[in-house]
Amino acid sequence: MTKLRALAPVVLGALAATGQAPWGLWPVTLITLAIWIALPAATARAAAGLGWLFGIGYFGVSLHWIIWPFLVEPDVTGWMAPFALIFMAGGAGAFWGVARWGAYRLVPQSTVVVAACLLAAEVTRSYLLTGFPWALLGHIWIATPIAQVAAIGGPHVLTGISLALAVALAALARKRWSAALAPALAAVAWGVLTLPAASQGDGPRVRLVQPNAKQIEKWDPEHAQTFYNRMIGYTGQGGRPDLIVWPETAISYLLEYAGPELDQASDAARGAPIVLGINRRVGARYYNALLTVEQGGIVSNVYDKAHIVPFGEFIPGGEILRKIGIDGFAASTGGAFTAGDGPQTLDIAGIGLARPLICYEGIFAEEIATPLRPRLMILITNDAWFGPSAGPLQHLAQARLRAIEQGLPMVRVANTGVSAMIDAKGRITAQIGMNEAGFVDAALPLAAPATIYSRYGDWRFLAAAFFTLLGYVALRRRNTN
Repeated sequence: MTKLRALAPVVLGALAATGQAPWGLWPVTLITLAIWIALPAATARAAAGLGWLFGIGYFGVSLHWIIWPFLVEPDVTGWMAPFALIFMAGGAGAFWGVARWGAYRLVPQSTVVVAACLLAAEVTRSYLLTGFPWALLGHIWIATPIAQVAAIGGPHVLTGISLALAVALAALARKRWSAALAPALAAVAWGVLTLPAASQGDGPRVRLVQPNAKQIEKWDPEHAQTFYNRMIGYTGQGGRPDLIVWPETAISYLLEYAGPELDQASDAARGAPIVLGINRRVGARYYNALLTVEQGGIVSNVYDKAHIVPFGEFIPGGEILRKIGIDGFAASTGGAFTAGDGPQTLDIAGIGLARPLICYEGIFAEEIATPLRPRLMILITNDAWFGPSAGPLQHLAQARLRAIEQGLPMVRVANTGVSAMIDAKGRITAQIGMNEAGFVDAALPLAAPATIYSRYGDWRFLAAAFFTLLGYVALRRRNTN
């Protein structure tokens, strides 16, 4: 493959990434994806190269925010930033390389099989090695009516729609009208039939509190007190809400030392429950926790983050790497975090059952549902790690998708933004923007009836897609023999 031919799929991949937040150029994604799907490959090796290079371009742009955690202390970790981006783009792109290779081995030059294998690669990327379902091809629809289909089949059905439309465009370019018409009409019909209905009624009043603590200042004792004072001030202003939510690790002390701060927060809340983030220690183990604090500083609920971040909150093989000074970026306690027991619901006085989520946990659609259906989801996060990049806005977009999938409103509170109240159709009803300090009171929207996805998860759609692919491959191979 010549240098010019190698550059073409990288450029196509980079353009395809512009369908992700904050750009939202989903037509560009579909067009570039269609071109890439239709690109011929002479050998399986060449096909793998096409997939990998396209993935490098796509993930290099969509995941560019990965460099920002390394720039919080640039003199210490700044040198790692370019390697982190190369590793992420190259590693994620490898899934697409394997997909294109596998498609060639199954049925050479079939756009349908290429699309099906790419869907399989995206699903695998979402699950393998704890999973990383960020910048899925289906995420380009989050700001459109088509996102409502996720209530039926979750994020992967949206990826399937993206790929089906790309195949349709490729067929249209070859004047194969019948092959192009069916998926295009299906996507339009889905979008029309699932347009969000108007919100009905208002619930309890929830106060979202955003201190706007820069990551470099967050754990500094002098600055930490300033941010804490802001949250206390915002909590006590105006009329008393029914619930107050602070962001992830809002209090900079370990829970065992934070009694005076919890008492003061409770006094400022004037009897309203407060949900907040804090680190806690049990023996030699540290947890990234979410608490509910009731009147008198009483801690009534504790949730420990269950899906912790590789290389952020723990290091795979950490005992060895820690000896040479490499530890998790977010492990401010001086050691790696321990994962909590798993999904659960918290009963919050005056509100009902809530599904707690801490930061990274909000990107895993398949891990949200619990045996007891909650009234709402509460996600607290610290997106200051992402800096002034697209990262926080992509994270917010995924929170909107979780609301659609579950048919539940979400209270999302971020340290530096965007904090938002999200209704059960994924619409933002109130927000505090990026890098702003302040608070907003918002009525908690009603929950929708339990969605198909909240009851059954991914497996039905994925099983149908798998058996459809098997049947198609068998048919093509029989026709070519």
